[in-house]
Amino acid sequence: MTPSGARILVVDDEEAIRRSLERNLRGHGFQVETATDASQAIAAHLASRPDIVVLDLGLPDRDGFDVIRRIRRSSSTPILVLSVRGSDRDKVAALDLGADDYLTKPFSVDELLARLRVLLRHVARPSQGTEPVFRVRDLTVDVERRQVTVAGKEIRLTPTEYDLLRAFLRYPDRVLTARMLLQAVWGAEAESEAHYLHVYMGRLRRKIEPDPRHPRYFATEPGVGYRLLADAAPPVPEL
Repeated sequence: MTPSGARILVVDDEEAIRRSLERNLRGHGFQVETATDASQAIAAHLASRPDIVVLDLGLPDRDGFDVIRRIRRSSSTPILVLSVRGSDRDKVAALDLGADDYLTKPFSVDELLARLRVLLRHVARPSQGTEPVFRVRDLTVDVERRQVTVAGKEIRLTPTEYDLLRAFLRYPDRVLTARMLLQAVWGAEAESEAHYLHVYMGRLRRKIEPDPRHPRYFATEPGVGYRLLADAAPPVPEL
């Protein structure tokens, strides 16, 4: 079920695709705003603060990668890249800059809607009012407020980065396989998207670890997955 009234900013210079997206998204209950180039996209994001940005990379004035960079300077708004560029190199580059998901053209509307629902669940999960504050060394996660700090400094995580961190908090000191993490964050359909996990683990380490080359919090278990080195920290309950 689509959350009522969620606001989507669609950025694409191809009129036929832009109109098709607008028609289909409005038909499923979304509010839709459109932009045809990078400058319009950045201005629209600042003005309307959409719930999700659906972004083409091939824009007439600047590359879509620049839009991702600009948005990520000040916002964790989920970004779904929708592009004809289908190489792993482009996918990883977009994810590494801060995009939350990547869908290659041509695409099915059903798959697009499914991915939008996943991103909206990441940002719209209700607080239960009983969730703990997780602490291990200099890392503190206030689960109810979705606030992450390291050595007293607040760390801005995208919704997907935060959900990956939450997956670790539920099972501190337990080895989590790549498949388990992919299912927990992206769903069962993403089990083969191992590059997603590699990129996002790199991003978490860069934001949280004092020295990402010598992790204090996220240990790699070669050939298996990853483990949060949390000592005796309590597990976080499921939502």
